[in-house]
Amino acid sequence: MKSINKKRAVLFLLFIFPLICFLLLSTGINNFTKLPILSKNVTDISTIDSSKTMRDKISIVCFLGNDFKKAKTGIFNLNIKIYKEFIDHKNFRVIAIYPKSKKREVAALKKQIGAYSDIKNWRFIEGSKRRIEHFYANLKTKDSLQNLFINKAYIIDKALNLRGRIIKENNKKIKLYGYNIFSISELNNELKDDIKVLYYEYYAAFKTKNKNKADRKKFEL
Repeated sequence: MKSINKKRAVLFLLFIFPLICFLLLSTGINNFTKLPILSKNVTDISTIDSSKTMRDKISIVCFLGNDFKKAKTGIFNLNIKIYKEFIDHKNFRVIAIYPKSKKREVAALKKQIGAYSDIKNWRFIEGSKRRIEHFYANLKTKDSLQNLFINKAYIIDKALNLRGRIIKENNKKIKLYGYNIFSISELNNELKDDIKVLYYEYYAAFKTKNKNKADRKKFEL
C-alpha cells in the first residue's frame, strides 16, 4: 500500500502539480477556462482511411501536400517541439495527411523522424485529392489548402471538435484555428500550452465525474 501511495505521489509531482502551477501562473485567454471550440463535429479521419479514427483521441493534424521539401522543416519542428513533449501522454496522436502519390517520400520522412524519436504515435494517412480537400473543408477554418498543403497544425479533441484560441485585436475577437509549424515560438508556447490546457480540462472533468459518483454513493447509503 505504501508503495502505491509513493507512486501516486511521484506521478502527482511529475505531471499534475506542474500542470496546475502552469495554469495558475500563466496569463491569456485560456486562463481558468476550457480551450475554445472553434468548429464542432468535424469530419473523422475515417473518411480518408476507414481503419483510423480520431474519436477518443487528442489529435494534432497537419497536411504534407505535394511539395515535401516545403513541409519537411515544419514537420521536424512539430516532432521536436510537440510530439516528443507529449509522446507518453494517453491518447495523443500526430496525424500527417498526404497525397497517395507520395508514398516513397513518406517512407523516407518516417525513417528520418524515426532516427530522432519513437514514431509510435505518428499516423501518416494517405488520401485522394478529393478526400483530403473534403476533410480539410470540414475543419471550417478561414484558410485554404495550397497544393494540398498548409503551414498549420490543428488540435482535434476526443469529441471531434477543432480547438484553438480566441484573441482580441483592435476590440475584435479573432479566432486562431491553427498553429504555424514553421514558427518555433508558436509551437513551443501557444500550441504546447493549449494542449496542456486541454489535458487539464479532461483531467478536471474526470475528477468532477468521480466526485459526483462518490457523492451519489454517500447519498444512497
